[in-house]
Amino acid sequence: MRFEFAFHEHPGRPFVAQLPPHAFGPVDQDLIAALRTGLGRPFALVWHGPPGMIRVDIAEPGGVLTVDVPRKRLYVGQLYIFFAWLAGTTMLLLGLATLFLRNQVRGIKRLAGAAEAFGMGRDAGPIRPEGAAEIRRAGAAFNRMRDRVRRFLAQRTAMLAGVSHDLRTPLTRLRLALAMLPEELPDRAEMERDIEEMERLIRLYLEFARGEGEEQPVATDLSMLIGEVVAQGRRREAQGGARVVSDVDALPMVLLRPEGMRRVLSNLLDNAMRHARLVRIAAMRDGERAVRIVVDDDGPGIPADRRARMMRPFESGSAAGTGLGLAIALDIITAHGGELVLEDSPLGGLRARIGLPV
Repeated sequence: MRFEFAFHEHPGRPFVAQLPPHAFGPVDQDLIAALRTGLGRPFALVWHGPPGMIRVDIAEPGGVLTVDVPRKRLYVGQLYIFFAWLAGTTMLLLGLATLFLRNQVRGIKRLAGAAEAFGMGRDAGPIRPEGAAEIRRAGAAFNRMRDRVRRFLAQRTAMLAGVSHDLRTPLTRLRLALAMLPEELPDRAEMERDIEEMERLIRLYLEFARGEGEEQPVATDLSMLIGEVVAQGRRREAQGGARVVSDVDALPMVLLRPEGMRRVLSNLLDNAMRHARLVRIAAMRDGERAVRIVVDDDGPGIPADRRARMMRPFESGSAAGTGLGLAIALDIITAHGGELVLEDSPLGGLRARIGLPV
């Protein structure tokens, strides 16, 4: 059997003892211990000797015996095999853990997306529970909650339809009775205005209570919708109202409830025209995934410490107001996943800023 050792005699050469540097792993310590046990005389190790060899200098009575030992005889490769096996096992376990986590995260993402869409009024139907037992229970709980909310909204809508009918019926009888009274009745004009005001209040209260649950979001040309609201404001301007100007950029199609958004813009425009002489509506892109709409006026504005309170239902800045315009607007904008903020206007009055996701 060939060990491929190389022996070299160096007669008369002095022996120089040196501390060998450590090799990769415990092999150097094992080799030193074996040589000390087997040789019983001084020796020195040179790990960086000839290529692929380890040099051992052994002290002899008349000189030095040099032995070149192949590195492969020390089985250093077993250490690399161990680390390769360890790395392979780690990668395998990591891959299995990644697949497991992907399955769990997919269920969580689907549940989060369904909850966000349902909160914005986009009901895509019940979700299929999947993933770990806890995630499946959360998905089943979401489906039960969705059914209860839909049932509650349906019951409330039916009840409000009955209330609307019950309230409008006596008002209609009053209006018919008033039409049969003589034209010269002194208080007839005031009575007609009172009936119209009662009908307007009933409509506002029902709109606030009903919300926007019945209307489904559709892709809408927001620029065109704003133009229609501005045109309505300019018709009021022709009748002696505040001047309305607009600056609307080309906007992308936005998924929203068009009638609800029309009501928001009309409420904000009506509030501004009621207290100002100049109203400006502007709309523009706000980054890649949002649009911004601002309604500015030159009216008296609202003090900063009262703006949050004015968003609450039945909080009005004047005795003639109902306190529902801003509350309805905030409710609709929030249902669209946007925000409504009241700020100081560059025109000197109030700015209503709307942010909507695209």
